[in-house]
Amino acid sequence: MDALRLTQPATRENFNESGYLAANPDVRKAVDDGYYVSGHDHFLRHGVREARNQRLPSQLLDSAKARKLERIAPLLRSDLPMVRQPDHYDFLSDTLRRECNISDTDSVSSNEYDGKVMALLERHANGLVLDCGAGRRGTYFDHVVNFEIVDYDTTDVRGVGECLPFVDGAFDAVISIAVLEHVRDPFRCAAELVRVLKPGGELICCVPFLQPYHGYPHHYYNMTHQGLRALFERDLTVDSVEVIDSTGPVWALTWILQSWAQGLEGKARKHFLNQRVSDLLLPPNQLLQSDFVRELDDAKKLELASACLLSARKPA
Repeated sequence: MDALRLTQPATRENFNESGYLAANPDVRKAVDDGYYVSGHDHFLRHGVREARNQRLPSQLLDSAKARKLERIAPLLRSDLPMVRQPDHYDFLSDTLRRECNISDTDSVSSNEYDGKVMALLERHANGLVLDCGAGRRGTYFDHVVNFEIVDYDTTDVRGVGECLPFVDGAFDAVISIAVLEHVRDPFRCAAELVRVLKPGGELICCVPFLQPYHGYPHHYYNMTHQGLRALFERDLTVDSVEVIDSTGPVWALTWILQSWAQGLEGKARKHFLNQRVSDLLLPPNQLLQSDFVRELDDAKKLELASACLLSARKPA
């Protein structure tokens, strides 16, 4: 597979301030909030030990992008408004923004492909793969179309998942990783993923179940394994629904515990961190008056809630 690596380990010899901040949005925020003088300040204090990466100049993408945009041009729908930007096709019209509740965001979604996705990319190295909700990719593959609502430097086509701007049967394979929880209509989006897949093509789709709220910028739905299967089983032959190492229960457990601790201060935080697992296995109603329950801030309650209660009324 032809691919261009866009990140590299930051070292004392090659350190680049803008590249370091681009690769580490948490550091950029910490600098903006005044916790560090610069990205280099963070790098010297923590980044060396943490083996942080830095982003290479986006100009490296120019020729690879030009080739890919030319290749996918015949696969674009002609019935949707589109603006041809220098480095991507933009189908994110004002109408689609309103319809799908799309908001501008400074959040950066950036994850590497795991082994199962990489194996799929290898199988279709001579074809074309759609990454629906690609985020900002650390590696730019010549045969992967990066579809996003955000114009990252690696975005090839911009639009919404509920109305994909590609003709029917355009792709040999489709991947959608941690995306359908963020779309307002996952059923419509799933139908679009099926529509643009060639007969005999492959789909890999991953959606969280026991993950807390995380908005990019919105988070609407989590799914059980039965719910995920139900999205596709009418139109596709489902080979498996499985839990792999990167989606196992331990990720949910540690996420919840770490985030809970971040929502506490002082004695309540110390009390929570000193709990034994057996202490947390008591019936929940016996823990309701504990300080680490009563003093958890409201934002964390929404992020980690067991359930939410909606109250509404119909207009007269």
